[in-house]
Amino acid sequence: MIARNEDNRLLLKLERLKARAASVRADDRAQLIALLDDIGTLRERLMRECARLDGEIDRAMFRATAMTAYGRGARSVRVPRREH
Repeated sequence: MIARNEDNRLLLKLERLKARAASVRADDRAQLIALLDDIGTLRERLMRECARLDGEIDRAMFRATAMTAYGRGARSVRVPRREH
């Protein structure tokens, strides 16, 4: 649940930055520099979140593979073999 709140905050921040970018005048150097700084900060936070999600997906795939292997092993032990 905490991650979802953080995701929502990041998306809200992105929407605000988009609105700010649309309203900044091209000749307002200070505002442009501040906007670029905020965009860079948000980009770093988004990249960290992407890396965290990649790790979470990798762990989930590893668990799924392990469960599948365990299930196959358990099934092979339980099924009586037919003898001719």
